[in-house]
Amino acid sequence: MCATRCSGSLAVRYGTMRDNVINLKVVLANGDVVKTGSRARKSAAGYDLTRLIIGSEGTLGVITEITLRLQKIPQYSVVAMCNFPTIKDAADVAIATMMSGIQVSRVELLDEVQVKAINIANGKNFPEVPTLMFEFIGTEAYSREQTLMVQKIASEHNCSNFVFAEDPEAKKELWKIRKEALWACFVMQPNLEAMITDVCIPLSRLAELISRSKQEIDASPLVCTVIAHAGDGNFHTVILFDPNKEEQRREAERLNHFMVHTALSMEGTCTGEHGVGTGKMKYLEKELGIEALRTMKRIKAALDPNNIMNPGKLIPPHVCF
Repeated sequence: MCATRCSGSLAVRYGTMRDNVINLKVVLANGDVVKTGSRARKSAAGYDLTRLIIGSEGTLGVITEITLRLQKIPQYSVVAMCNFPTIKDAADVAIATMMSGIQVSRVELLDEVQVKAINIANGKNFPEVPTLMFEFIGTEAYSREQTLMVQKIASEHNCSNFVFAEDPEAKKELWKIRKEALWACFVMQPNLEAMITDVCIPLSRLAELISRSKQEIDASPLVCTVIAHAGDGNFHTVILFDPNKEEQRREAERLNHFMVHTALSMEGTCTGEHGVGTGKMKYLEKELGIEALRTMKRIKAALDPNNIMNPGKLIPPHVCF
């Protein structure tokens, strides 16, 4: 998780790995063991080596020890679920909720195809329409107050069937369907593989990106589902295809390419939490610029002159300085 600077549904409240690591111990290519910081809550001492290593995907060193920031377990929580006629309505509610200053801990969006997969996989009968899931935390009174505030926002955007749970088992059951969303897709289409997109954009553009992407995937012959960490603008599409059919693989890659370039045109990123590896290298120059990539290459050459640390990853091979 440190190597890819990843995150998940709670990032909207607590941040990504970048925000939750205090310091690291790292073995460099020459064998030096480096501790990147202290345990102080904040520091202005020198370069921020901790954040340099986080997200470096093994290209600068091997992480051997991690000091994490602890978070308090919330006193109380409420989980809510609501339905919408269109995916734009759902995205607009997520944006309006975040812009209102309500301190949600999770905001997850599922499209109607994903909900259908969940129903098939779990024997459920949820309305097969675009759906938002929320989690509110704090004191009992504060959590309930937030729930009612979001219910009011949702009612102004064609929401139907706003339900919430406070019982621990009921909450666990609701979040279980989100956590198992990917596996539900494989139950719905057991003989297919998945290509998963991972774009992230400024929150204000989320409804536009999802709407444009949804039009494109609905016109595609492939089965695709939409899942989004809607509170921070991170948007995934699960594109299901037969790996033995070249035309389906090309169509999956076309859809992924469309979403990445649409996100980059909105000042977003090609990868919100899954990392670069080799598959996203081709997008980095458009996103970051050649000067940023040359700077990365210089750092890589300084710390790993023999290119023995995960060679061929992260930095496009054509970049030189």
